[in-house]
Amino acid sequence: MTEQQYDTAIFAGGCFWCMVKPFDSQEGIVSVVSGYTGGTTVNPTYEQVCSGTTGHTEAVQITFDPQVFPYEKLVNIYWQQTDPTDAMGQFADRGDSYRPVIFYNSPQQKEIAQASKAALQASGRFKKDIVTTIEEAKPFYPAEEYHQDFYKKNPAHYNRYRRGSGRDQFIANSW
Repeated sequence: MTEQQYDTAIFAGGCFWCMVKPFDSQEGIVSVVSGYTGGTTVNPTYEQVCSGTTGHTEAVQITFDPQVFPYEKLVNIYWQQTDPTDAMGQFADRGDSYRPVIFYNSPQQKEIAQASKAALQASGRFKKDIVTTIEEAKPFYPAEEYHQDFYKKNPAHYNRYRRGSGRDQFIANSW
């Protein structure tokens, strides 16, 4: 398989630590990288993004084989990791750097994401509107190494954080 046959997807859904594991173990996923996107600062640091001055949001960039794992399946997994009714953060993490966004890399990804959002809204699963935005991808900057694969490097901290943030309870109750 050559690199040209892979595609990328970028999703923001609150803390990027919590967005890696659900995708990481799927067949057809080549890599999941934590990072920053959507802002104006070139190659920002975690501290700069947390300051709220860069315009970036924490996100994951997923490299995948669309023949094995189509983009539609990625979007479906994405919805089930987030609260799509909360525009100003996710769970305990508040503010622009934690907002939920599907960043599309092509017209096809945009169309799939918009259709999926409309279907979720129409499903009635949530009482509030689906407010996750769908935006054109901007440059993606990998986060510092200590943020990569955090769930593997620090499993106890990762699990405490997921529970404490309210993410696990929301997902259990909503999906």
